[in-house]
Amino acid sequence: MKVAVCVKQIPDPAVPGELDPSTNTLNRDDKLILDESDSFGVELALQLVEAAGGGSVTLVSMAPRSEVSGLRTALAMGADDAVLVSDDALAGTDALGTAKVLGAALGRVEPDLILAGVESSDGYTGTVPEQIAGVMGIASVTFAKKIEASDGMLSIQRQTDDGYDEVTCPMPALVSVTGGVVEPRYPSFKGIMAAKKKPVDQVGIADLGIDASAVGFAGSRQETVAVVDAEAREAGEIVIDEGEGFQRIADFLAELKVI
Repeated sequence: MKVAVCVKQIPDPAVPGELDPSTNTLNRDDKLILDESDSFGVELALQLVEAAGGGSVTLVSMAPRSEVSGLRTALAMGADDAVLVSDDALAGTDALGTAKVLGAALGRVEPDLILAGVESSDGYTGTVPEQIAGVMGIASVTFAKKIEASDGMLSIQRQTDDGYDEVTCPMPALVSVTGGVVEPRYPSFKGIMAAKKKPVDQVGIADLGIDASAVGFAGSRQETVAVVDAEAREAGEIVIDEGEGFQRIADFLAELKVI
């Protein structure tokens, strides 16, 4: 069984984020780390391969500056190899452009199953996994909490507000994994050392047959035109209770039509 996992490398959430004033986009010049939401997909992929009695787990990522720090973390967890798409032309790519790039990279891998997080921790569009499935022309199942694979078919518990739906679909397919459904393993020292030698195939958009006009700022269908500071919160009114403070509060809430 061959499983591919889409992983995003994001700025460290522990470090205050900064916007590039020239583009109004998130500054990604510092070291990038593995998005925690994608660690659940990596763990589930490893468990599926172990349950199948063999196979491989390939990571697929798109990141600037040939960044591999986050990939090395996932490789240390046990993934076998990785494909990294890194190209200066990708700066400013929107969700659909990202899906086209990742879809082309995944096409080179030819996996039986593709796993992805529901949404990234720095973008929160929640659309990329389904768009990847769309551009690849394969089945898509969202919000999976449990996956079983057998005889070319997937049995999936799809989380809902009322519990879960039981879904079956043929492979190849793309499944987005709900955060917290498994406990991601910690990379061991042996795994960390082995990760340094695992292959990372770096490609650019030309290698994927993608024209520069279809990605980056040129191909993006959205634009952040301005970023402004939030308005300062105005001082509130202090109510001194002299026995009828409750009435003043009730009148205030009535003005707001809360009561």
